[in-house]
Amino acid sequence: MTEVWRNWSGSEQARPVRVLRPTSTDEVAAAIADAARDGLRVKAIGSGHSFSGAAVASGVQLRLDRLAGLRSVDAESGLVTVDAGMPLWRLGPLLASHGLAMEIMGDIDRQTVSGAISTGTHGSGLRFGGIATQVRALKLVLADGSVVRCSADERPELFRAARVGLGALGVVTEVTLQCVEQFALHARDTAMPVAEVLDRVDELTEENDHFEFFWFPHSENALTRRFRRLPATTPLKPIGALARRVDETVSGLGFEGLLRLGTAVPALVPPIARFAARAMSAREFTDLSPRVFASPRDVRFHEGEFAIPREHAVDALREIKRWIDTTGERVSFPLEVRFAAPDDITLSTAQGRESCYIAFHQYHRMPYRRYFDACESILGSYGGRPHWGKMHTLGAEALRSRYAHFEDFVALRDTLDPTGLFANPYLDRVLGLAPEAVPVTAGRASAVRGVGPM
Repeated sequence: MTEVWRNWSGSEQARPVRVLRPTSTDEVAAAIADAARDGLRVKAIGSGHSFSGAAVASGVQLRLDRLAGLRSVDAESGLVTVDAGMPLWRLGPLLASHGLAMEIMGDIDRQTVSGAISTGTHGSGLRFGGIATQVRALKLVLADGSVVRCSADERPELFRAARVGLGALGVVTEVTLQCVEQFALHARDTAMPVAEVLDRVDELTEENDHFEFFWFPHSENALTRRFRRLPATTPLKPIGALARRVDETVSGLGFEGLLRLGTAVPALVPPIARFAARAMSAREFTDLSPRVFASPRDVRFHEGEFAIPREHAVDALREIKRWIDTTGERVSFPLEVRFAAPDDITLSTAQGRESCYIAFHQYHRMPYRRYFDACESILGSYGGRPHWGKMHTLGAEALRSRYAHFEDFVALRDTLDPTGLFANPYLDRVLGLAPEAVPVTAGRASAVRGVGPM
């Protein structure tokens, strides 16, 4: 019997019937054909950093860690093709060796390339879209075993949908990215009163290449992060070794210890949050972009995130604060607020509108359900779209009205995978059942319920 698989936060678990580690597109196609023959669903997984059940595989689990090579690099055009299982933390140095970089990254680099684009991972900056907007071509294996390539010119409908495909349309095996010339970022981290941040949020987002902020709900302060893009030849002044060790202590084992204490004595959570807010240090540094965009996450947590129209950001944040203050809910992690440009990807959370992303977190040992439900309700009232890789409870009926082309995506899924070969309980919920889907044979596949305080 296979071992139990868990995602990073421990919110999702499964015991697949079969675990395979393909090394080529042909091996992926063979695995899909065998699964279809045996009546098993198929899911490809990357690093397991999704908080949602998007990658949970109870039938055949395809682990892509051996499909993680660099296929081609054109330094002149910036087009780079990589295998789907390439982790972002490895890709950055490989691109740098060719004088290139990703145009934008999220604040975690543990994901694989295909996992990041399939769930709509993004960074922050009004002039930049999510990571999927950098994709120029994809190679996929479809449910019928065929291998197809799609781009803006080749199968454009599939390309428009598959860049944020949720794993529902096929298994991505290769990704071609439009990269840019290597660049540096000057980072300025500054604590500010949250009232001032909210009053100036439009100014701050518009005058900086990249702007985001973190706000502990029990504190009146926020940590603002402002990044300015510079040529790679700029003299670098990275974070010093001592400062990095202090950061790791405060945000890592030290914070973990405090949160364990707060779990045992909930009344301590607000003062712990205020202490953490004060401990977030003001600093300036300059380094190459991958080392600035991404930062380590040493303390495990649960996370939800919604994208709302940018113009509603301040109202939504104030409403969340009012709910916490009124209910006395104890929140151990900050709200993270980021911004992104609109795009034309079918199920992208930024499709058709400038977006503000509001992420809410809770330490993985603490109850989170009431807080997450409240955030989901508040952000949903502003047309919020849930991040596909993070926790939410919405189904197809609620999501349909939030995406102009939701039905187009579902119709394409129904055409390409009518039996639901690539589905799982999460996709059945958010997209609805495929038209010819049949229940998984009892005893042939087993899922383990997610865990964590409710």
